[in-house]
Amino acid sequence: MTNIQELLDLLNLEKIEENIYRGQNYKAPWKRVFGGQVLAQALHACQRTVPEERLVHSMHAYFILAGDIGQPIIYDVDRIRDGGSFSTRRVVAIQKGTPIFSMGASFQEVHDGLDHQISMPNVPSPDVLVSDEKLAEVFKEAAPEIYRSLTFPRPLEFRPVEQLNPLSGTEYAPMRHVWLKANGPMPDDLRLHQAVLAYASDYNLLTTATLPHWNQVMPNELFLASLDHGMWFHRNFRVDEWLLYALDSPSASNERGFTRGNIFNREGQLVASVVQEGLIRKRG
Repeated sequence: MTNIQELLDLLNLEKIEENIYRGQNYKAPWKRVFGGQVLAQALHACQRTVPEERLVHSMHAYFILAGDIGQPIIYDVDRIRDGGSFSTRRVVAIQKGTPIFSMGASFQEVHDGLDHQISMPNVPSPDVLVSDEKLAEVFKEAAPEIYRSLTFPRPLEFRPVEQLNPLSGTEYAPMRHVWLKANGPMPDDLRLHQAVLAYASDYNLLTTATLPHWNQVMPNELFLASLDHGMWFHRNFRVDEWLLYALDSPSASNERGFTRGNIFNREGQLVASVVQEGLIRKRG
């Protein structure tokens, strides 16, 4: 994908029948279905079954099997409940008759209520930083495939605050900050912005859990795969404006890495929070 419109087209699922949708795949350079794509498509399938005034406030997903990039994905939505102000949905993503992913999501009408949040980290503005694509050019010849893939065109731009060298053999603290933004304007539909942010939220999480171990193992020697993913949407935002993804990894053990992320807009509002656990296994 070279621009945000291609991602929006990917989210425009084909309706097969009531509550059942079909989605196509982004041909990712790593030859597997990208987890962020399934998160975004599954959310969008659920959004198609709830009233427009009800917005997702939380989603909890499990990645069951690696997706086949050559096969479309069927999304089967279960309308569990529509209450006075909340709607609950469950969706299963299916390939070749087998579930590869499942997710529960809750939707709510907008209401006024108590309001507080943590402070946004004090980091440099995205205006003075360069994209990870440009940084990847430095390692283009020597870096592992996972870093070469950064040079592929993407629908979002990422500008990392910390400029980490994957070839240095350095042990880094398990935390980082990355600015992100759609690389083109988007429609004024908050549901689409939420789906695109779900897509973007799967970037940079698991690699954060590997940072303290770069002095022991090269990043290309590790196999990474998302196991589960939780996301909460707190306040309105736009993905075609800069958002700061503040990530940290409290723990890694038993071949699993646990990571968290808080997402802020440029005004310092906390707009979403993310948690993920993933497989981190040494290849071979």
